[in-house]
Amino acid sequence: MPLDPTLIEAFTPTGTLRASINLGNPILANRDAATHEPFGVSIDLARALAQRLGVPLELVVLDTAAQSVEAVSDGHADFGFFAVDPKRGETIAFTAPYVLIEGFYLVREDSPIRSNAQVDEAHNRVAVGKGSAYDLFLTRELKAAQIVRAPSSPTVVQTFLDEGLEVAAGVKQQLEADAAKAGGLRLLDERFMVIRQAMGVARARGPQAAAYLADFVEAMKASGFVAQALARHGIAGASVAPPA
Repeated sequence: MPLDPTLIEAFTPTGTLRASINLGNPILANRDAATHEPFGVSIDLARALAQRLGVPLELVVLDTAAQSVEAVSDGHADFGFFAVDPKRGETIAFTAPYVLIEGFYLVREDSPIRSNAQVDEAHNRVAVGKGSAYDLFLTRELKAAQIVRAPSSPTVVQTFLDEGLEVAAGVKQQLEADAAKAGGLRLLDERFMVIRQAMGVARARGPQAAAYLADFVEAMKASGFVAQALARHGIAGASVAPPA
């Protein structure tokens, strides 16, 4: 069935579907070391959406979630991939999540901090990626601990080490990989949040575009596309979100 031209116009005012890709979340997007081309679950979904709409695709590749949110909100990209958050929801209409990712705390091996409940104390400084989902969440939730914002999620552990901070917060897999390189670090035993990773379009694009994107995500989950993409890219520790 041909798509409504107004829907195509809502998604592609420039004639090309521009996908905002955030490299700050390595579970979903990375850049090939040899070719420098982006790859990952987000890119696979972007290509599938462009194919369904029958339009050319352009990848707008950015380093942080905050930049990605801004690009879609300001109209420099047509849709993107985000962790659901009420602050971002002021300008972006989210789909239901397609992937669930865990947020964890990281400390030094000899740290007295053994549980999540011990993090929110006045003498603790917590490194987060500026504008990330867990930055937004912890900004609301932490009452006593001080938040220190690293330039991006991939630089959280280095900021934590360089500044002698007490805690680093982030996506479990990123923290595990960085801890393995640095040594002498450990994750706490429980997650502090579940990051609901969704697709999103600017609210200004209208309800028709938001509804189409929401239906697309449900179809991608139900068909096994998301699970296959996670497996194809060797992603462990992230799970396909349940149906909306």
